[in-house]
Amino acid sequence: MADVKSLEHPTLKVPYEILNKKFRSGQKNIDREVSHVQQASSEVEQCLQDQKSPSVQQVSLVLDNMVEKLCFLKRKAEESINEELDAAKVLKRRVEHLKEAECLQPHTRPLWQKKRLDRMLVDYFLRSGYYNTAIKLAQHSDIQDLTNIDLFLTSREVEESLLRHETGPCLAWCYDNKSKLRKNKSSLEFKLRQQEFIELVRQDRRLEAVRHARRYFINLVDDQLYEVQRVMGLLAYPANTTLAPYRDLYDDSRWHEMVEQFRQENFKLHQLNHSSVFTITLQAGLSALKTPHCYREEGHKNADCPVCTANLNRLGQRLPYAHCANSKLICSISGLPLNENNPPMALPNGHVYGYNSLSDLARLNDGRVVCPRTKEIFHLDEAEKVFVM
Repeated sequence: MADVKSLEHPTLKVPYEILNKKFRSGQKNIDREVSHVQQASSEVEQCLQDQKSPSVQQVSLVLDNMVEKLCFLKRKAEESINEELDAAKVLKRRVEHLKEAECLQPHTRPLWQKKRLDRMLVDYFLRSGYYNTAIKLAQHSDIQDLTNIDLFLTSREVEESLLRHETGPCLAWCYDNKSKLRKNKSSLEFKLRQQEFIELVRQDRRLEAVRHARRYFINLVDDQLYEVQRVMGLLAYPANTTLAPYRDLYDDSRWHEMVEQFRQENFKLHQLNHSSVFTITLQAGLSALKTPHCYREEGHKNADCPVCTANLNRLGQRLPYAHCANSKLICSISGLPLNENNPPMALPNGHVYGYNSLSDLARLNDGRVVCPRTKEIFHLDEAEKVFVM
């Protein structure tokens, strides 16, 4: 259960943040429509008070206006409540899924672990840009409600628009998450406005660029003021300039930098790690199994060790070795510990196995044993007892 608590934070945090956002948005919408209803109510009262005998037509108009506002309020309230209920159902479904880990039976544990691995893979595929693969895996495993596919699909639309040199969708996202971004002291919106200025200058629309700067480059902090001073220098240089500071500002690589900044801001907004849970889990597992033996010459590696395999061996190269305070020797044939009841025995070729396993092999082969690694044949009497100090 400890690994569930440490690794499943994003599983619950993302739907919680979505529910919180929908609640706040719905509250604002309802408050706004309530104020409109109150205003319409005041108009009805004013119509009745200002005139001693208002006409039926006048009363009908103000009442129709109030009914329209009430109907709009009702529709907005229903939409907000339905959106909140949908988000709450997703959150509840994930909580129930994680609670299953507390009472797993031996026959149900592999199924739950398989579903968990599929969730990790979906998250990894989404972060790597393999959206169709992630969607198909989620549908195949019936885990759509347990993954953050919608979040990443929305992010993809924004990222693709930035790569097309369009700022509109990203600015809309910034406006939609304005309060959270302000709390996180995000500079993404400023960077987008800065890039819009650069594009106007690139298109030789300098007068529009100046108007743009006057409209958006206000209330700046010191760092932003320095950035504005730099980009304002572009007004004096063409897009094909070779002067280093301004050439870099004109460079299209800035769009890729904004894609990366948007991605990091989005992760921070939903409290997602920069690395996928699958990557973190894999690295932890490799580090727990990694020993110096895994990086010896090819012939001395353990065929049963995941870190000794070619691909995982490269992935684990920069990871720390496992910290083993107390070593335990295991027989590679039976998987049982090597101890006083199953002493380690070394064959003439140097490979060590448990006495019980060698005895079983010798009993089936007229006193001879076949080394599982090298396929060499030895007599059981040739095996020597190994003493571990």
